Amino acid sequence: MKIGFIGAGNMATAIIGGLLRSGTEAQNIHVFDMDEEKLSVFAQKGLVAEANSSDLTKNCDVIVLAVKPQNYREVLSEIASSADESKTFVSIAAGITVDFVRNVLGINCPVVRVMPNTPLLVGKGATAICFSENVNLQAKALTSSMFSQSGALEEFSEDKMDAIIAVNGSSPAYFYLFAKAMADYAESVGIDRDKAMSLICAAMEGSAEMLRSSGDDPDTLIKKVSSKGGTTIEALNKFYSHGLEEAVKDAMSACTKRAAELCAEA
Repeated sequence: MKIGFIGAGNMATAIIGGLLRSGTEAQNIHVFDMDEEKLSVFAQKGLVAEANSSDLTKNCDVIVLAVKPQNYREVLSEIASSADESKTFVSIAAGITVDFVRNVLGINCPVVRVMPNTPLLVGKGATAICFSENVNLQAKALTSSMFSQSGALEEFSEDKMDAIIAVNGSSPAYFYLFAKAMADYAESVGIDRDKAMSLICAAMEGSAEMLRSSGDDPDTLIKKVSSKGGTTIEALNKFYSHGLEEAVKDAMSACTKRAAELCAEA
């Protein structure tokens, strides 16, 4: 199957990298972007650089729409005359629904809705995926492998795809903010920032592995780190008094609400 990418930004680059690492031949990957310099980079790697999005759609079986949500209506309108129900369209933008893609294209095409995150760039991504009822087995296998090559992949029904953005699509930014606050504190008390960040990153990686493989839930792991009258419980009590858990829930709710708004605005 020929795979096409409309848009050649960071996310497309990450997905394409995973495809190439998994053995997909470069000549089976087509790319179009308004930025000719980006296209040139992919062409030098053996990918097919298309002249426009309409030609890409004609020439490909699976079309990945790697553009911002605000540009979806424009892009879908441009390729509508080249689209048909034999082609599978992949939406990777926050809030863009299966029905939105079909309505703008004017056909009942197969649609895969995906919410990846930026750690795909380093092969440590987390991707949520859902399939419309008419996606065939070959397209399912291809799109699943497209993302599983670069990290974790979990399937959901579409009614969960807005809420899941807060869980995996946006969540790297939460962790970066927490790491920044920790590094800022370390620097304020005279600890070398780079050394502190090295330890913070290792602690985050190790904590993730403990959550994944220890068999303990978060509450149990918290108890194992903190002891009565110790240092960790003092830090946790400050988090609790500042309402950290409620703040996280409120932030995630706002993220989900914005996803629905993006589709309405597209």
